[in-house]
This record gives sequence, structure tokens and C-alpha cells, in this order.
Amino acid sequence: MQYNVAVVGATGMVGNKFIEVLAERNFPVNNLYLFASKRSAGKTLKFMDKDFLVEELKEENIKDKKIDFALFSAGGSVSLEYAPIFARYGAVVIDNSSAWRMDPEVPLVVPEVNPEDIKLHKGIIANPNCSTIQAVVALKPLYEKYGIKRIVYSTYQAVSGAGVGGFTDLKEGYNGNPPKKFPYAIAGNVLPHIDAFLDNGYTKEEMKMIEETRKILHNNELKITATTVRVPVFYGHSESINVELERPFEIEDIFSLYENAEGVTLKDDVKNLQYPLPIDAEGHDEVYVGRIRRDFSLENGLNLWVVADNIRKGAASNAIQIAEQMINND
Repeated sequence: MQYNVAVVGATGMVGNKFIEVLAERNFPVNNLYLFASKRSAGKTLKFMDKDFLVEELKEENIKDKKIDFALFSAGGSVSLEYAPIFARYGAVVIDNSSAWRMDPEVPLVVPEVNPEDIKLHKGIIANPNCSTIQAVVALKPLYEKYGIKRIVYSTYQAVSGAGVGGFTDLKEGYNGNPPKKFPYAIAGNVLPHIDAFLDNGYTKEEMKMIEETRKILHNNELKITATTVRVPVFYGHSESINVELERPFEIEDIFSLYENAEGVTLKDDVKNLQYPLPIDAEGHDEVYVGRIRRDFSLENGLNLWVVADNIRKGAASNAIQIAEQMINND
């Protein structure tokens, strides 16, 4: 069976990656419909060596297309307006913005972690934040086997997480040009600030990681803190994750756990300087885990280093995997 698929925000960084990953994974596309803003309408994009016209995003261009899946990466305000419209005409919307993530009526899904939540959808499924996705893929095996008391996230996030503007700031910064997207230069620098600051002193990005992890793992009492940092890397988020487990463990068992974990590639051979690097994760859908070691400062403490391609697993690939899971469940 084949499906009619729409990509909303098709000309953006994640929109382009949606199209690329659909082709790579040989998703059963019948008709592909590309939508973007009025200023981008009329452009053409390639899919499977064919040119597809980008249409303006408006209801009259949606209603007669019988769309099965709508992959959104067009910003929160666009999603709030148009996701219900697509759903009303029979599509399942998989949205990459933050607009629906914490809505109690909308499942927040990472297929390797909580695929059972997909069936709870009412026309809209939320794709988690990129930094959350890779974290929970790494945490799920620990959570199931040992239980988790507390998580400390420290992230090192690529500029592509801020879209084309972030990517351009880093590229142009190395040429000596001032930033346009970020408040300070990112070339040769790190910014301990992703998204807006909140009254509690955390940033929105940090609170997204905290709240989304709790929702995905179905544990609102889980103790979590986060510091998110932008670093001068084009693609690939890196995370230092410190975990306090509920039950004792042997470090050898942790390695064995990750050797068999779904969606995880274990890369941990410190004698030969083998550990996850963002440059190695680029272009891949796996979550890489390494630098596994006991935290001797507390009982049942564990340290992990987790790396993934933020535009693929952190956005486009995760959304398409959700759609694939739905097809497989039918």
C-alpha cells in the first residue's frame, strides 16, 4: 500500500531532510505534496529524481488531496493554525515544532521508547525536541532495567539546531562576519543559552528537555535538571548525561545493555580512543553511546556520553519512523 504524504515547511533545513529521508528509507509514497510560505511557493524540489512544485500553504490547496501523513517543520504558529486543518481532512500530522508537545491530548513519541503512545493520537502526533529524542533513546534501557531517580543533562548542541540562520552564523563567523541569528559570535565560542530565558533562570530549551523526558517516560515525578549549550559544530548534538539509578548495577551489564539496545550504537573503547563524535554521527539515524563509567560520587551513579545527528534522528528521521510504525501497526 502507498500513501499520500505532505511536507509542510518543505524548503527549510528539516523540510529538505524530510524529503531526503523519505527517499532513503524507501517510504511508500504515492503522491508527495510540498507546502511552504507564499514567498517560497513556485520553487521546485527533487524527490526520487523528479521535480515537485512547492505550493503555498493554505486550506484550499489541502482539502482535495486526501493526504495520509503530513510532516510538519514550519514553526509553532503555523502548526497551531494548520495541523488541525490537515487532521480535519483526514491526515495524521507529525509535527516537529514545540506547539503540541505538552498538550495532554497529543502523544509525544520516540518509536524506540514509547511506540505504544502512537495509538492515542487524535490526528496530531508531536515529535520531541532534538536533544530530548537522543537522550531518551539512551535512557530507556536503563529506565526499564534499573529505574531512574535523577537525571542531569549537559548538552553541546550544533548550530543547525537553530536552523539555516544558526548554520550561516557559524559559517560566516569563521570569515570574520558578525552574527545575525545568535546574540554573540559562535565561531570559536560557546553560548550557554539556547532559546529564551524564563523567570526560573532556565531557558526554554532546558525546560523542554525536563518536561518532555517526563512525558515520554510517563513519570511526572522524575527529578531532572538541564544546562543546554550551543557549540561551534555544524551537525550533531552531544550530551553528557549523569544518571542516578534506583537499583545497583555492574558496569559490564550496562555495556551489554547498550550492545542490544534498539536504535543505539555502542562506541566505547577508550584504550583505542573510540567514543562518539558528532562528526561521525552526521548522516546517521542511530544514537551513539560511549564514555560509560560509574559516578563514584553517589550510590548507583552512572555517566554517559550521547551523540546523534540532530537534523536526522533529532527531527526528520524520528518523524518518519513514527509514520513507519503506524504503517506496520495497521
